[in-house]
Amino acid sequence: MARTGRRPGDSGTREAILLAARQRFADAGYRAASIRSIATRAGVDPALVHHYFGTKRDLFATVLQLPIDPDVIVQAVLAGDAVRVGERVVRSFLTVWDEARARDRMLMLLRSAVTDDHVARMMREFVLDTVFGPIARGCSPDEPELRATLAASQLLGFAMVRFVICMEPLASAPHDRLVAAYAPSIQRYLTGDLTARRGTRAALVARPQANG
Repeated sequence: MARTGRRPGDSGTREAILLAARQRFADAGYRAASIRSIATRAGVDPALVHHYFGTKRDLFATVLQLPIDPDVIVQAVLAGDAVRVGERVVRSFLTVWDEARARDRMLMLLRSAVTDDHVARMMREFVLDTVFGPIARGCSPDEPELRATLAASQLLGFAMVRFVICMEPLASAPHDRLVAAYAPSIQRYLTGDLTARRGTRAALVARPQANG
C-alpha cells in the first residue's frame, strides 16, 4: 500500500515534491494545481510540502527558480499614494530586470512562454494571480481582472521589445525616461476611467471618410 508521510532522507523528499510539482503545474496549470494534489503525486503528506516550500506560490517560484518575491513587489507598489502607483509599478519592474540573475531567468521564461503552451499558461496565471491581480485589487474594486491584464500586457510587451528583441532606442533608454513614458498608461489602467470618452466617440463618428 502507498504510504504518506516523511520519506527517508530530507533531500529525497524535497526532490520528490519538486518533481511532482513540476508535473502537476504542467498538467493542470498554476490555479488548478493544489498543494494536496502535489503531495498526493509525491506520495507525501501535504504538511511536508508546506514544511519544505511554504505556500503554493513559494513552491511555484522554486519550481521555476524565479528570483523574485511577488509579495515584496506587491507591498512596495501598494505602499504610498495611489496617484503614483503607476510610477512604482514601472520602477519595480525595471529594478527586477536590472538584476542579472533575475533578467536571465525572466528572459528564459518569456522565450519559453512564446513557444510552450504549458509554460505560457503557468506564467500567465502566476503573474495575474500573484502580482498584477493583487495590485489591481488594491488600487480599485472596479474591474480588477481587466485592469490587471491591461497592466500586465503593457509591461510584458515592453519586456519583449526591450530585452528579447532589443529594439533601439527603447532597449537602452534610461529608467527615468521609461518611467515617464509608461507610468501614465499603467496609472490609467489601474486607477483611471477605462471607458471611451463621449467626445472621442463623437469625433470618430463625425470624422469624414477619405475619398477613393
